[in-house]
Amino acid sequence: MAHITIVTTGSRGDVQPFIALSLGLMASGHAVKLATHALFADRIQSHGLGFSPVEGDPMGAVQGRQGRDWMETGRRGLVFVRVFRELIGPTLHQATADVLAACDSADLILFSGPAFYTAYNVAEKLGKPFIQSYLQPVNPTREFPSAIFPTRHKGGALFNYATHAIGGQLFWQMIRPIMNNVRRDLLGLRPFSFGGPFLDMLRRCLPVINGYSPTVLPKPRDWNEAAFVTGFWFQDEPDYEPPETLTTFLAAGDRPVYVGFGSMTGNDPERLTTITLEALQLSGRRGELLSGWAGLAEGDLPESVLKLDAVPHDWLFPRMAAVVHHGGVGTTHVGLRAGVPNVVVPFFGDQPFWGDRVQVLGAGPRPILQGNLTTERLAAAIGAATSDETMRARAAEVGRKIQAERGVEEAVAIVNRYMAQRPAFFEGLK
Repeated sequence: MAHITIVTTGSRGDVQPFIALSLGLMASGHAVKLATHALFADRIQSHGLGFSPVEGDPMGAVQGRQGRDWMETGRRGLVFVRVFRELIGPTLHQATADVLAACDSADLILFSGPAFYTAYNVAEKLGKPFIQSYLQPVNPTREFPSAIFPTRHKGGALFNYATHAIGGQLFWQMIRPIMNNVRRDLLGLRPFSFGGPFLDMLRRCLPVINGYSPTVLPKPRDWNEAAFVTGFWFQDEPDYEPPETLTTFLAAGDRPVYVGFGSMTGNDPERLTTITLEALQLSGRRGELLSGWAGLAEGDLPESVLKLDAVPHDWLFPRMAAVVHHGGVGTTHVGLRAGVPNVVVPFFGDQPFWGDRVQVLGAGPRPILQGNLTTERLAAAIGAATSDETMRARAAEVGRKIQAERGVEEAVAIVNRYMAQRPAFFEGLK
């Protein structure tokens, strides 16, 4: 048995897959602690997992003006990176101290992309082996552009690779001064050079577990043997009992269309609500609205639309005619696994990337950037998703393939294999 600490930060979509992975690792005999924001403590501990708090308030961040402005950046990469620095910078010192305490007794550290800037430093300070565990493709490739550095443009192999290299360096250079202060003042480590740790990790073929579906995005041919694409780490809620209002609504007519934007709010939630309701009416579809953090539909609704605060997506989505969402990696994977068409309305970050993947798979129409959203465009997309038989058949086929994947089991097997080979594999860390 090994003591494993998993470090992740961000919204629920950044945390829930790691709860699933933690449960898989615990079932295989490991003692697992999840280090993340206090907001998720009860959910984590209810599953019998260890918990350690990490500085940060993702709900407060997205609901504040700065966070709402961040969501409005769309594919404006430079602005996206700058606001990212402004949001993460003030918390980095305390978050690193929290991660240091969480990882002190760990035999192995796994960390997500948002947690890289704290956990990598802590692993170096403590001399602990680590595995990168990402929900978005981070390693550079010629086969597709960067998922984390948004761009409006598309190109060939050289362009694709450049978006990874340039985008990664922009993120790094923005955060490097703050990170180096933390390394020096808190951890007593040497500052990083201009290039940072990324090329060194690639050169040494350190393991990277990508927790997304190979059906949605196959492993690139130019990635090394230490990079894995396991399948998404789903955490289902099989014991969910729906409220009577929901079961009555579902039984009262044709399958509705789900609309929900997770933790996304933007600066004008009222506009988003109005467009949603008008688009449902224009397309002639019933609707199921989940407000989440987005504050949707606070006013009166027509009888053809039902609003609930929370319903597990794995239960709800297979009962929908189509699902409209922001394109977060978790919601996209649950939506595609449900086998129904997905209409993606991305705000920022990796959301346009996953929206493009849905279109490439034929499982949904072209994504509509939130800044370009209109009633007519959303109504047309809903109409295509609910009436295009080719699209519906393709979505069902994609769903069957994802249902056959075993992402958690694959990831656990990789962790166990590397733990068994640790003295040789992690020799370069010492």
